[in-house]
Amino acid sequence: MKTEAVLFAGVAGFFLAAGAVYVWLSGREPAGSAALAVSFVMASLMAFFFAVNYRRRGARPEDDEKAVIADRAGPLGFFPPRSAYPALTALGAAVTALGIVFGLWLFIIGFGVLAAGVGGMAFQYVQREA
Repeated sequence: MKTEAVLFAGVAGFFLAAGAVYVWLSGREPAGSAALAVSFVMASLMAFFFAVNYRRRGARPEDDEKAVIADRAGPLGFFPPRSAYPALTALGAAVTALGIVFGLWLFIIGFGVLAAGVGGMAFQYVQREA
């Protein structure tokens, strides 16, 4: 993750320099200045995240040129065989989007269906033994 931290630090430095030049040349125009400032903050946050994770966990197998694929292998986890909840979630999202166009009543119905689908996906296998 050290490479990613350096990469995002470089992006943050670019946004900082571009923002300073933009503020100087535009006469403090607020929209572009704010966009570049937010871009700088977001890139800095990502660089900080990757740097902290690198310090905590150290180098990954991907960082070693002599590593093999098996070095990263581990338990894959649980994958459900079939579920109706993804279709219900998609239906809820579609009805919610139509509700934005056609009215609050349809939006509320769609949001209820969407919440049921997302809740069902989240809690479908809660009773499953690990």
